[in-house]
Order: sequence, then structure tokens, then C-alpha cells
Amino acid sequence: MSRTYTIGQAIESLMRDGLPLRFTAYDGSSAGPEDAEFGIELLNERGLSYIMTAPGDLGLARAYVAGDLALHGVHPGDPYRAFSLLMNHTKFRRPAASEVLDIVRSLGISHLKPPPPPPQEHLPRWRRTVEGLRHSLQRDAEVIHHHYDVSNTFYEYVLGPSMTYTCALYPTEDATLEEAQFAKYDLVARKLDLQAGQRLLDIGCGWGGMVRHAAREYGVQVLGVTLSREQATWAQQAIKEERLDHLAEVRFMDYRNVPETGFDAISSIGLTEHIGVKNYPAYFGWIRDHLRPQGRLLNHCITRHDNRPRETGAFIDRYVFPDGELIGSGTIITEVQDAGLEVQHEENIRVHYAKTLAAWCRNLEENWDACVAEVGEGTARVWGLYMAGSRIAFERNEIQLHHVLATKTDRNGESGYPLRHTF
Repeated sequence: MSRTYTIGQAIESLMRDGLPLRFTAYDGSSAGPEDAEFGIELLNERGLSYIMTAPGDLGLARAYVAGDLALHGVHPGDPYRAFSLLMNHTKFRRPAASEVLDIVRSLGISHLKPPPPPPQEHLPRWRRTVEGLRHSLQRDAEVIHHHYDVSNTFYEYVLGPSMTYTCALYPTEDATLEEAQFAKYDLVARKLDLQAGQRLLDIGCGWGGMVRHAAREYGVQVLGVTLSREQATWAQQAIKEERLDHLAEVRFMDYRNVPETGFDAISSIGLTEHIGVKNYPAYFGWIRDHLRPQGRLLNHCITRHDNRPRETGAFIDRYVFPDGELIGSGTIITEVQDAGLEVQHEENIRVHYAKTLAAWCRNLEENWDACVAEVGEGTARVWGLYMAGSRIAFERNEIQLHHVLATKTDRNGESGYPLRHTF
């Protein structure tokens, strides 16, 4: 016997782990606890079509980014508290065929036609081949442009004065974001044992935070490279304003095209995530070939909590980091060693990234109106969603942040490394 469903009844019946908050829909139906602190509201038919044609996190994200799904009780710049409840409740159970048919008939077969995705969504992986093979020079440039060339002004609001879009290092629980970013750069510099007059290459340099820190605090000759033209332009201006142009330079360039070699140190802060695991041998081999004997590498990157390869989730891949890949620190250490570099130290600072993301979300919330005016509400919603979700993932040890420090041992087996760490 067939059954007729309201939207609320359908959602409640399909959610594998139940609803932790109050759900209401435009048809007047509802589901979930009436006294829930947070609520989610489906505003229109397009939102229902998003959810029906992409069950799970992608459909929910599409509806939310498009403005067809609203969260109540939290600010869109920092939906952390509500999202932490939803994180374990985005999986749909597999109903019987007859139940699916009843639901589709009740909600409308017309909703099985996918609406155009929000403009913030990148192409699915199978369609990106028109931009070149995965992690080719052309395709890497395109996906970096998608994420990093949003708006320098927007990033200034979210990241704060340091313009640093990588994990900070909090020396104390109550340290400010700026103090923590300074501490991160200084730890990298000390791990690399930077000395005045040395040459540092910072690959994937972003807005030049490490470039300027090394030049300003250590008197190092620094070259930074980034695939984002907007970042390079901003960084060069910042270098001039700090009167560091006699020591520092940032180029709009793929690191693979850097002609110089023989660097005393190479830092890679937040680049490895974009390289692709299959390309690690070439990546670390390139670094080895561009270091002088006894030179040092500091690789700072997001990692998984294990070393089992798997694809990035649909929301992150379509909206945040197209073609991004993560793997465990064990794989990274293995590849560094197989490239001929000697690993001297590794460190996991994942809890610091949770604190960093919390600070970025506060900045987004406090500057919400200005951010929306700069990039539009859809893009601002993407950032609130992704940063809050990433914070939860770091807190739950689903992802981590590792430093791997290595040296290029010379032909005589000399690494130049002291008997004990000096940082």
C-alpha cells in the first residue's frame, strides 16, 4: 500500500542517524525535536531539488550556498555549533524501492531534474580534463585560481593583518591570531636554522608571509612563488611597503619553473595538499635537486590521520580545493626519504589548526556585511561552512597538520644537522 509523505516526513524517514535539530519546510511540514537549539529551514522547491538530486553533503551544501536552505540559531559566518550537530547526520539510509517511489511521487517527480549548481561550484573531476591532466601546469593553475583569486580584500577581512592562510601556532591558549601566525613563521625559520645572507625558497608562498618574515627577522635572501596572480601582486606591494625589496621577491610562477638552484633552505607551507600523492616523488625530488648539500626542507601540510588513500569529499572538491589530495604523514615521510632526503624531525600541530579556523570564522562573522559586499553571500556562505566543518575535522582528529624537517645529506654523509635540535 502506497504512502504519502510531506517533506518533513520524507527527510526524517531517510536520515540514517535521525535529526539533531528542528527541520521546517516551505510546505508547512516539520521534523526533529521541537525544543532544539538550532533549526534548518528548506525555503523553496529548488532547494528540495538540490537535496533530491544529490543526497548527502553536496545537495545540502548546494541548497545552503544558493540561499534555499537557512540555518537558525547561528551566524552564517560561523555555523560551527549547528554544523557540529549535523556533521554526523548528513548520510541518507537506503530505503526499499517501494519507499523511494512513494517519496518521489509525494514530493514530485519534477524535483528529480537537477537545477544548475550555484556559481561557486567548480566542475566535477571528470569534466576538468578539458583543463588538462590532473596536476598538470595548466590545470593546477586553474584550480588555484578558483580558490585563491577570490578577492584580496575578502582575505584581508577573514585572515587578518598577517594575510596568512595556513595553520598558526599558538604559544599560549589566549594568544591572538597574529601572535600565533608570527610564532608559526618563526618556528619554521628556526627549524630551517636561517642565517643572515642565506637563500630561502618558499614554494606556494601565498601572500608572502614567510617571505617577509624571513627577510625582516633573519636577513635572508628570499624568493617566493605562487600560482595566484592576485597573491603575487599583493605580496610584492607588501614587500615594498616594508622596504624589504632588497631581500625579498614574490613571483607569479609555478615552482617547477623556478630557474635558480642551490638554496640553503626550502619551505613549503600549505602546498603539498595541491600536489597530488602520485606526484610526491617528483615534488620531493625537485626540492632535493634545488637544495645545496646540507640544505634543509620544512614541509608543512594538512594530512589524514591514517595512510589509506581516498578521495576528498564532494563539497570540498567542488567548492573549496578542486583536485586537493590528503594522505597520512607516514606516506609523506616515506616519500621524503625515498627522494634521498634525511628526515630529522616531524611534528603534529592539528589542535592549532582548529584554533586558527575558529579565529578565521570569528573574523568572517565580525566582517560579514563587508565580506558579502565584496564577494557575494553565496561565496561567504561557502567559507563559513567549509571553515566550521574543517575546524570540527581537526578537533575530531579526522585530519591533522604535520611538519616534516629534512636535510640534504652530502656525499660524505654529512647533514650539517647538530647533535640536538636547536628550535
